[in-house]
Amino acid sequence: MLRKLPNYLIVLGSLLCTVTFVTSCKPAMVHEKIIFNEQRNKLSLQYLKERYHMVQDTPTIVPRMVVVHWTAIPTFQKSFDAFYEPTLPPNRKGISGAGTLNVSSQFLIDRDGTIYQLMPETLMARHVIGLNYCAIGIENVGGTKSTPLTDEQLKSNIRLIKYLKKKYTIDYVIGHYEYTLFENTDLWRETDANYRTEKTDPGEEFMEKIRYGVRKLDLKPLPTNN
Repeated sequence: MLRKLPNYLIVLGSLLCTVTFVTSCKPAMVHEKIIFNEQRNKLSLQYLKERYHMVQDTPTIVPRMVVVHWTAIPTFQKSFDAFYEPTLPPNRKGISGAGTLNVSSQFLIDRDGTIYQLMPETLMARHVIGLNYCAIGIENVGGTKSTPLTDEQLKSNIRLIKYLKKKYTIDYVIGHYEYTLFENTDLWRETDANYRTEKTDPGEEFMEKIRYGVRKLDLKPLPTNN
């Protein structure tokens, strides 16, 4: 059963960080695991091999970037359900040609700001073309006209990114719509020159606000892709 973290625990966690001046304090989060069984493990290894020519014993990643998304799904439960199963559902025909591994993300943030960790940070999730092997994904519930991303989500994204930056060598924080800027960089590893999808998430305004919130993290500027 999915659990909502009580508000008083979220507040307490924030106060502890403030009082102790620990800037790397882990933000409060709920662990709600998607299925990562032998089937998903095998499909992840297959994805790494076929998409990136990376042969590994385990589908682990070395995080270099954070990619921010929206689910375009109005509720947490339906968003969670979209990532839960190991295999891609039949309605995702547009990306099925690149493998049957289901899409997923390490984190999912509800519209009230609650952070859910769906899988370990250093296991590969399929959430961004060409870069999954080095990218931690943050999905945000909503992103539709009736469920725009919230200020609570913005604050949680900023807290989570700051924490991840302290923990890993994160060079870039990008919106999903910016992923093609990396095509001509050393980070890009997609083997199929025709495998691209057009993205708008999580919106330029939301990313501008995130970038302002993490402006002191010494992140690298985005490539120009010229």
